[in-house]
Amino acid sequence: MSAASDTYDIVVVGAGTAGAFAASTAAREGLDAVILERKPEAEAGHIACGDAIKGKSTFPDVVDREYLREESFTNQRISRAVFENPATGEELDVPFGESGAVIDRKRYGEVLLEETERAGADIHYDTVVQDVTQTDSGRVTGVRAERDGDVVTYEAELTVDAAGALSILQDKADLDDASFDTNVSYSQFCSAYREIVEVPEPVDYDDAIVFKPTDELGYLWYFPRTGTEINAGLGFQMTEPPMKLVEVLKRDMRGRPEFEGATVTDKLGAALPTRRPYDSAVADGFVAVGDAAGHVNPTTGGGIPGAAKSAHWAIERAVEAVVDGDVTEERLWSYNADVMTDFGKRFAAMDVYNIWGTAHSVDELTEIVTALPAQQLLNAMTKGETSMGLRLKLKTLLDTYGHWDTLWELHKVREIAGELKDHYDAYPERAGGFADWLTERDSLMDELYEVSGADPKY
Repeated sequence: MSAASDTYDIVVVGAGTAGAFAASTAAREGLDAVILERKPEAEAGHIACGDAIKGKSTFPDVVDREYLREESFTNQRISRAVFENPATGEELDVPFGESGAVIDRKRYGEVLLEETERAGADIHYDTVVQDVTQTDSGRVTGVRAERDGDVVTYEAELTVDAAGALSILQDKADLDDASFDTNVSYSQFCSAYREIVEVPEPVDYDDAIVFKPTDELGYLWYFPRTGTEINAGLGFQMTEPPMKLVEVLKRDMRGRPEFEGATVTDKLGAALPTRRPYDSAVADGFVAVGDAAGHVNPTTGGGIPGAAKSAHWAIERAVEAVVDGDVTEERLWSYNADVMTDFGKRFAAMDVYNIWGTAHSVDELTEIVTALPAQQLLNAMTKGETSMGLRLKLKTLLDTYGHWDTLWELHKVREIAGELKDHYDAYPERAGGFADWLTERDSLMDELYEVSGADPKY
């Protein structure tokens, strides 16, 4: 096994949404960028995903967005969510304010990588990253990988971690002296499995994304790529006892008449973040984007756009730093503020409800969910907020008789979620204010744990 070295301005590890947008942005800004992808080219873009995109999500303008849409957006008429009550069989229909889409995830990934190469970035497939290189002072200087049987050291001014949830780069790098969030545990993630299923006849929910609660604070989903091609999957949070994902999915599908005579065309599993965004995703010479920084929310269709935006913003902020040869944490810091004051605050607020849910049974949560007004439920899921007029409040109180103590708890949790969003809006523009910001944020979290009785997540 021989050794070699390559030098770039930016090395990106991982060829998913975040990696592709990071490299495309860098190349369009005139930087020399490379993506390192462990899969062979034929498998690139083959990633476990729910495939749903909420609303008219706008992708950064560094790829041909119309081409991406034409090639991979297979169902653009998603206008509602359907929540199924596993105890009663009843359904709650929640209309969307604007339509969303379901995509062909593999074709979507292929188009992104086509666009990345067209922008001028290199892509090295069959390249398995094994370690991170750092100076004695701790600055990340690149990675060490195996490619085609050779050990290759990739040296770069900036290393971008787009390697997904529970990234190996964060295991290998020494980040103890950086602001970078190392308070990361497998229990803050979920394990998911999905199949692509061809059904004989068009389903009657081809304009909807369907959810059904399961044990272990998870849910089943049925997302129609087309009327006859369904993304069927489920996940569970790793704070809970392990779930036999394949068995649970198969059992549920056997009880659904639309899947009689169906054919499975693809199956895949993954780990996904179900946590707030990393408090800081920067260190000297190093940034994390997408799943690798908790910048996605797979429960609400916020995964793909969040990954794309975070990667684009990271490189936009890093361009001058790379050109100047000053890729310090302080110089990269504003990227953190970009994320936290945008979608980061919403994801942090939604995490509050997730934590509250861990202190209650699935049956109780399902009964409350099916009694809540649809728009308030949608707002809580997608924005981390709820509000309703007096008439709706009175109706909700009547419908949720027997759960008033829990609803009062939820009211207090909603107040904490609102305060948390305000606090994320005040995320410091410079690293110097970070410690004080953390102290105040953690006091809000302590209040949440006291109100909810939930075990601390972080």
